[in-house]
Amino acid sequence: MASHAAKETRTDRPQQTFNGEPQVSREQLIELLNEDLAREYQAIIAYVVYSQVIKGAAFMTIAAELEQHAAEELAHALMISKQIDYLGGTPTVQAKPVRMSQKPEELLRFDLDNENETVRNYRQRVRQSEALGEFALAEAIRGILVQEQEHQIDLATALGIDVPLVEN
Repeated sequence: MASHAAKETRTDRPQQTFNGEPQVSREQLIELLNEDLAREYQAIIAYVVYSQVIKGAAFMTIAAELEQHAAEELAHALMISKQIDYLGGTPTVQAKPVRMSQKPEELLRFDLDNENETVRNYRQRVRQSEALGEFALAEAIRGILVQEQEHQIDLATALGIDVPLVEN
């Protein structure tokens, strides 16, 4: 029984580093995933609202694309919630705040900024998950990353700009 308690203590403590980043504990990973989940909720709300309020012929195609993004973000939220539960945590019920504007370009820029942050954070989560030996979680997040990067491309294209480089 003493070895089981020692094992729990060892996994709860952050390790030195993994790929140049401090390794997080299981509890810290749950907290970080809950922040990611709050960002997914934010994205769902933003995409639903923005897809309906963006007006003008130039934005009709992207408005339809934003509706699709909302559905994809819901799938991401479900996946992250499932992983939080698997790790022994409780998924958050709070969304990050959603910014609004009357200008379609600003709405798209808000979305792109949020996607950039999401990509940056999920790249970190992949490394953190692998460091804890949670390889299935890392793979699930990689799948989400593929779609988040597609969202970046769609939004940057709609804005007529290059996809911003996201530093880890």
